[in-house]
Amino acid sequence: MDVSKVVVAVLGVAAIAWVNWYFFLAERRKAAVAAKVGATGLQQAVIRVEGGYAPSRVRLRAGQPARLVFDRREDSSCSEEVVIPDLGVRRFLPAHQRTGIDLPPTRAGTYEFTCGMGMLRGTLVVEEA
Repeated sequence: MDVSKVVVAVLGVAAIAWVNWYFFLAERRKAAVAAKVGATGLQQAVIRVEGGYAPSRVRLRAGQPARLVFDRREDSSCSEEVVIPDLGVRRFLPAHQRTGIDLPPTRAGTYEFTCGMGMLRGTLVVEEA
């Protein structure tokens, strides 16, 4: 085996490791952004959709209703839908528009949200008050 084949093999393994870290591990290390609580007690968080979700981790209080506002700033077909499987949510997100999704009071736990294809990922961290 010559040097060029070894270099290509090492670079291939490094690329595979980076892709796995980026899509599966990096999200878990980001701090969750707390939703703002309005005068009515409704929690609200705005999530920008542009090549991913920002913030990708949102902290909510358990037992209180919440509204997630997805601000989709792109035309990519991957981001045209958001799914929160554990809460039974599947919603179309029109391009270059804001879409509000009202969530009922939820128990403490971690709830994943994804695009329709499962490529873009985010997490709702619901904590006891």
